[in-house]
Amino acid sequence: MRNFDLTPLYRSSIGFDRMASLLDNMARSEQGQPSYPPYNIELTGEDHYRISMAVAGFDLGELNIEVNQNNLTVAGQKTEDDDSRTFLHRGIAARNFERRFQLADHVRVQGANIENGLLHIDLVREVPEAIKPRTIEISTAGQQSRVGQEQKPNDSAAA
Repeated sequence: MRNFDLTPLYRSSIGFDRMASLLDNMARSEQGQPSYPPYNIELTGEDHYRISMAVAGFDLGELNIEVNQNNLTVAGQKTEDDDSRTFLHRGIAARNFERRFQLADHVRVQGANIENGLLHIDLVREVPEAIKPRTIEISTAGQQSRVGQEQKPNDSAAA
């Protein structure tokens, strides 16, 4: 993987240091990230996502999903097999794993379920009203702007 020099971004912008650090950390952590278990990330709706992980051989009690700030961690801790079974070929991987995902702001985990050996984690992006686009009324020089002002009740109607 290529290394990117983000120094010009730090020099010429203000307030983007968190994003530059995030990109830098992701590039470093992705190099050491194991490829087990395989997973898919899909867009299921406009603001809905799904992570599907192949966790064949794991019981519900052996899987753990944790969200801490914007980090989603999925871990599988396999319990010890009893030695009463003898395998001639063991092709199903049953090793411990920990997979981390960096979630964007306002993305939350909606739920998780396991089906046919796949762990599905549903995510939704909920944009707060305060940062959604809004239309601003434009007034002429003779009108007062009503944006940000409370409308006062009509005193003549109360009399």
